[in-house]
Amino acid sequence: MIGRNDPCWCGSGQKWKKCHFPVESGKKAVKDAKADAKGQELRALYFKKYQILLKTEEQIDGIRAACHLSSKILDALCEKAKAGVTTLELDALSRRLTNEAGATAASLGYGDPPFPKSICTSLNEVICHGIPNETPLKEGDIVNIDYACILNGYFGDCSRMVCIGTPSPEKQRVVDVSHECLMRSIAILKPGIPISKIGSAIEDYAAAHDCSVVNQFVGHGVGIQYHEAPQIPHHRNSLGILLVPGMTFTIEPMINAGVREAVIDRHDQWTARTRDGKPSAQWEHTVLITDDGYEILTPWKR
Repeated sequence: MIGRNDPCWCGSGQKWKKCHFPVESGKKAVKDAKADAKGQELRALYFKKYQILLKTEEQIDGIRAACHLSSKILDALCEKAKAGVTTLELDALSRRLTNEAGATAASLGYGDPPFPKSICTSLNEVICHGIPNETPLKEGDIVNIDYACILNGYFGDCSRMVCIGTPSPEKQRVVDVSHECLMRSIAILKPGIPISKIGSAIEDYAAAHDCSVVNQFVGHGVGIQYHEAPQIPHHRNSLGILLVPGMTFTIEPMINAGVREAVIDRHDQWTARTRDGKPSAQWEHTVLITDDGYEILTPWKR
């Protein structure tokens, strides 16, 4: 008679108790069925109540692949960003790398008016949504490069700061503070905490370092669509939606050296600059809420 610790008769290489042992298999099947039913119930509840799309394992795999591609291309763009290089050249490189990967740039043609380029390049006092042009990067600049792609129908979204040479102490401060704000807010992520805790973690750190947090722009759900529910405010707020497994969203704190207010360019209707002309910085990851914590889906380099 076959024993519990003997190799299973099916040839899987596993012990019988871990494979075709009837009692164990039965318990696992019941447990899996209950977990699946609970997952479907939670997905239905969150979509009905909050319009939040909780992702299935298959969808998470697709989103993860898109995010990994986005971070890989973003790293290549940041490596290219040096003094004398124009942001238009960075945009051209992003298009070439996107096409070679069989993907689509998510930003190109997005919104109203349609965004005209494949990446956002936001220099110095530009908070976000800077449009690439023929202006060359120069010594002392700081620039945020924001890239998102669509791969096999799934979205990945991320951004990084690049310092061109040695920036001023004020510029370096917002670059460092914004990165720390991002990483501190990610570190607290787990099922059961309210979204508001993200903004609190960010604003607590920014305020302690004499910086302000932009409140006119937010992080957002992403993966099946470019922008999904929920919104993720980066400032202190009272949003009580609890994080649950299967949520995918961006955290992208925009940190200013001066006042928090942004002014939108009335000509292109996209470029957002600090009201007082002081520098701003931003870093962005797409994250997944797991059963016991989080996964950073966009593993760019710093």
